[in-house]
Amino acid sequence: MSFSKSMLALAVMAVSFSSYAAKQADLMIVDGTVLTMDQQNKIIEQGTVVVKENKIIAVGGPELSKEYQANKVLDVDGDIVMPGLINTHTHGSMTVFRSLADDVPDRLHRYIFPLESKMVSREMVRVGADLANIEMVKGGVTTYVDMYYFEDEVAKTVDKMGNRAVLGESVINFPVADAKTPEEGIQYAVNFIKEYKDHPRIIPAFAPHAPYTNTTENLQKIAKLSIELDVPVMIHLAETDREQEEIAKRTDGKSPVQYMADIGALNNKVIAAHAIMVDDKDIDLLKKYDVGVAHNISANTKSAKGVAPVVTMLEKGVRVGLGTDGPMSSNTLTTMNELNLVGKIHKLENKDRAAMPPLTVVELATMGSAKVLHMEDKLGSLESGKLADIIVVDTKSPNMVPMYSPYAALVYGANGSNVRHTIVDGKILMEDRQLLTVDEKAIIKEAQDFSNKVRKTVIDSGEVVK
Repeated sequence: MSFSKSMLALAVMAVSFSSYAAKQADLMIVDGTVLTMDQQNKIIEQGTVVVKENKIIAVGGPELSKEYQANKVLDVDGDIVMPGLINTHTHGSMTVFRSLADDVPDRLHRYIFPLESKMVSREMVRVGADLANIEMVKGGVTTYVDMYYFEDEVAKTVDKMGNRAVLGESVINFPVADAKTPEEGIQYAVNFIKEYKDHPRIIPAFAPHAPYTNTTENLQKIAKLSIELDVPVMIHLAETDREQEEIAKRTDGKSPVQYMADIGALNNKVIAAHAIMVDDKDIDLLKKYDVGVAHNISANTKSAKGVAPVVTMLEKGVRVGLGTDGPMSSNTLTTMNELNLVGKIHKLENKDRAAMPPLTVVELATMGSAKVLHMEDKLGSLESGKLADIIVVDTKSPNMVPMYSPYAALVYGANGSNVRHTIVDGKILMEDRQLLTVDEKAIIKEAQDFSNKVRKTVIDSGEVVK
């Protein structure tokens, strides 16, 4: 080969290498202990996750960091990199009521409903949702499923924060702050759904409170509308003794799950919160209709309602994920704080130390929860093509050292404050525990100010809600 031809060949090679090395990305996370949560549950040491726009475009070893050039690089020094947590059931705006009357028996009917009749407003919902978003983003929750009133106000706070949410407008038999009748509640939900149907990070939904607090006709109407509008339906199901008794009277002895199936209101749009009081027949129906189940262990134990038979549900192939329930029920909004209880209580309930191992618990919080939302093609694992919802968990804190098994460290050692970075839709919302999209201090101050209104209304006034 002549000298000139050799030089030309080298030049071509240099250009080729240069273009190869300069693959452009927006964000790159390097030197992480990457828990992919894919079908093989691959763990990649010194792993790299590459993000462009709002998608993950590559997941692999340290060699990826040489193949891509990113506008922002997070060197996480061996910390856990994993899919963002998904909270499958909560009532975020109730943060402003947290720690009120925690141990009142039959609390929902004796305390919470009367409290809400006095205090729920657009202002309350907005203030509470802002606070909830902060808590969840700082605790590693990148997507949450919310069920409350004035959900258009919640949507505004999500839009501002930059996180992801499925927001269900509540429908219930008695007058509430945003609807005098359940029919008005349904229409409110329809309007909300039409307004937010095409939002990139918000999925609007229907949220009939429970089977016993809605009529058969309205449950059927909502089921039909959810299919027509292609949106989820979230509902408290098989949660309480009162619900069991009321539905048994309505149906001559059937369970709430059987009742929902019989009236045509059980389908793959449904996200069923709790599902504690279910038998094998009920579980088979949940599987048959491809229903997602939100398991809320801390709220259910705090209220002494029982432990949902999740081990059996998983054996039968039911979609199960983790939720916190509202901040009056569990007093937390991050599912990172649920992992420990899920891992331990199911061992106790099943009298089996091997039940609910750490890998299964972490799967429930990530891919399992994505399956509950029927979004496993978009969320729940770190894989090329999926939405870039990612968290980084600090492994240098005393409660995380040493780390022989990242799954065990997460389930038995971690808490929400160990989350170091939170990324949603490819955007960093929290970096080194600092929120980047909202003013945390201002939001907390506003919540504290609103709590003074709550205190004057239900405590200082001497008018105790019962």
